[in-house]
Amino acid sequence: METLYFNGDIITMEGEGDFAEAVLVADGVIKAAGTYDEVAALKSADCRLRDLQGKTLMPSFIDGHGHITMAGPQYLTKANLEDAKCFDDIVAILKKYIADNNIPAGKLVFGCLYDHNYLAEGTHPDKKVLDRVSTVHPIVINHASGHMGSVNSLVLQMAGVDENTEEIPGGLIDRYPGTKEPTGYLEETALMAIASMGKKDADLMNVDGSTEEEQEELLVRIQDFYASYGVTTVQDGGTSGAGLKMMRRAGKAGRLKLDIVTYPSPLPQMTPEGADIVMAENADIVGNYIDHVKIGGYKILLDGSPQGKTAWMREPYENSGDYCGYPWLNDEQVHACIKKALADNQQLLTHCNGDAASQQLLDVYEAEYAASDNPNKENLRPVMIHCQTVGDDQLDRMAALKMIPSIFVGHTWYWGDVHLKNFGDRRGRRVSPVKSALDRGLVYNFHTDTPITRPVLLHSVWAAVNRITRGGNEIGPEQRVSVYDALKGITINSAYAYFEEDSKGSIKAGKRADLVILSDNPLKVDKMAIRDIKVLETIKDGETIYTAE
Repeated sequence: METLYFNGDIITMEGEGDFAEAVLVADGVIKAAGTYDEVAALKSADCRLRDLQGKTLMPSFIDGHGHITMAGPQYLTKANLEDAKCFDDIVAILKKYIADNNIPAGKLVFGCLYDHNYLAEGTHPDKKVLDRVSTVHPIVINHASGHMGSVNSLVLQMAGVDENTEEIPGGLIDRYPGTKEPTGYLEETALMAIASMGKKDADLMNVDGSTEEEQEELLVRIQDFYASYGVTTVQDGGTSGAGLKMMRRAGKAGRLKLDIVTYPSPLPQMTPEGADIVMAENADIVGNYIDHVKIGGYKILLDGSPQGKTAWMREPYENSGDYCGYPWLNDEQVHACIKKALADNQQLLTHCNGDAASQQLLDVYEAEYAASDNPNKENLRPVMIHCQTVGDDQLDRMAALKMIPSIFVGHTWYWGDVHLKNFGDRRGRRVSPVKSALDRGLVYNFHTDTPITRPVLLHSVWAAVNRITRGGNEIGPEQRVSVYDALKGITINSAYAYFEEDSKGSIKAGKRADLVILSDNPLKVDKMAIRDIKVLETIKDGETIYTAE
């Protein structure tokens, strides 16, 4: 079946001044793009005509980093706390969630997306607050950053955590002042370990006891959520073996319509089955899609969250004495992970929010790169994820390594005011330094880190272009980029990060027909109106997978 799109603004993303009057799609592939007369001359007699009626057609969006297997449970089944303004709100929302869902005593209750930065109390709820919700349900609530959270007394008891419990490397078990009694507030590796309630090698996807069938159903359903924002290629960073089996099962059954790029981890906290086992069991999809799933490489984490003040910094946080956050891994562990990625000829994604974490990555990657005898090492396209506080000196080193900055530019809106407070103006205004990356010729891309934020990549474009905080303040206007350069961060540049620039990311003959129809042209509307543009239709491999009501 052929489709001819015409009579609208068609942004090809093949070059800043490159537009088309018509696009012809056949069998899921772009057959031609150019003037109407040239393209129409190639159509068959039964070609379907799609009059865009002045709307905008462009390549669909590619999310540079996220966690689709976490997104389903968070957005579809967990108690959403993002509108909570105080501890009482958290208690009320969780109580209502338990009642509305008839959750029996003993079954885990998950809450998500609270943010202490916007609570009246200005701090995290502790076990006493969550004990007000229930003492017969284990309760875990995750911070909006995903890097910290709180549990009630029952979870601590089930996990065997008390005043005698030793600290967990790469994390924090908070204690009441003057005592060793855990408050229930946890950071980083401590949250991951204790939220599993002592289960060895627990897969946090399934710690609530959900069945494989239930997890698969959430994966299938959450695809519509992504597609409603024009996204057709997503990521699952830090994939567990169980998560990959679920994706492959859904794909084989024909239930997947988005492309999912997965990244198991050498770290047992993320891939408890072991990366070697997962890679061996799925060798057929390493670098190759089968049923919409492929393995893109490995992923590791080196630090935490800047808005939660666990990101590892070269200089202390403002008004925090000499506190600089802390690392997840020591240098020996990082050397082992990077050496493995190079030896296995795999792309490595590395979470770095703080500039000390960026420094650790660059120091170790450069050393292991120099020592590696992999003849393909210069073509592995390693990725630094988030890049919130990466310095210009570090961007220079990234350019030498052909390292890709995947920038969580939405931070400028969601937590820009918090960053200015935590880092001061000099450092705070530089968060998400897209212009600095562009000036150095780096192939940056944008991501939403879903489920940390919704997969609204047009909001990422808006943020990169305007750099306005939630409080209405400018944050580093010198780091703004043009609309076209921002659009590259969610199309062709993201395709490059997945080694898919020859098949996705622009409208060109021979590429896959992954397209989106928008209500307005982001290159023409007022820059502040970009985030108000509506996704009217999302097309994957020539087939419509979403239409607006």
